[in-house]
Amino acid sequence: MKFEHRHQPLAPRHVFVRRLFRFIGYAVIFLSVSLSLGVLGYHYICGLSWVDAVLDASMILAGMGPVSPIPNDAGKYFASAYALFSGVAFLTTFSIIIAPVLHRVMHRLHLNEGKN
Repeated sequence: MKFEHRHQPLAPRHVFVRRLFRFIGYAVIFLSVSLSLGVLGYHYICGLSWVDAVLDASMILAGMGPVSPIPNDAGKYFASAYALFSGVAFLTTFSIIIAPVLHRVMHRLHLNEGKN
């Protein structure tokens, strides 16, 4: 994940677009792993069916809240931990996607600063 150094010229648009898609790919992989962990936990720890586990995990990961009641204490502990993890996962995903954009903006501003 190499970015241009501040003394290097701004990357061409095609390099930036390719980098942006690569980072979006990283974010999709991270979300897929996060969703998979939630689905497995809801299925095996909470005892939900696969469909309900996918629904609950995706709703929690999206910040919407749980759908199914959790029948046991272990499941409630898992659901609590997964909800906290999901909040951090949202911020992480946003950060992964926005990193190349912010770098390009900051790099462009820094290049313009040197011209004054």
